[in-house]
Amino acid sequence: MDPIKSFMVPSEKFITVERDTDVQTAARLMRDRRISSLLVTNGKEIVGILTDTDMVRRVVAAGVDTLTTTAEKIMSAPILTIEEDKTVLDVSDLMANTHIRHLGVTQGGKLVGMISVRDILVFLTNLRKT
Repeated sequence: MDPIKSFMVPSEKFITVERDTDVQTAARLMRDRRISSLLVTNGKEIVGILTDTDMVRRVVAAGVDTLTTTAEKIMSAPILTIEEDKTVLDVSDLMANTHIRHLGVTQGGKLVGMISVRDILVFLTNLRKT
């Protein structure tokens, strides 16, 4: 079975926001880019991930002010990761066991990509076509 590095989103395609970005700006970026997560940075360092689930649970449901609440206050950190040579089965098992939909992909402990449930679905759909 193909390793996840063959269908992950590589780090050069990451969409990021600074940790002090207000959540309304972050939400609009997610909407406009049609993505379900953003990586949160402190300068060049990735410090967390902000997902659509974080937005619903920690912003909408909590009724916080979207203009004064920052990405850092609602992000998930640290990012849960898996090594790039693991398989789609390894990823799906880890996601199911931890109840998350986005995983960082590492190479020797360094973040080199991201994978989401959507990426797995696309991969599996393409497998059926071949």
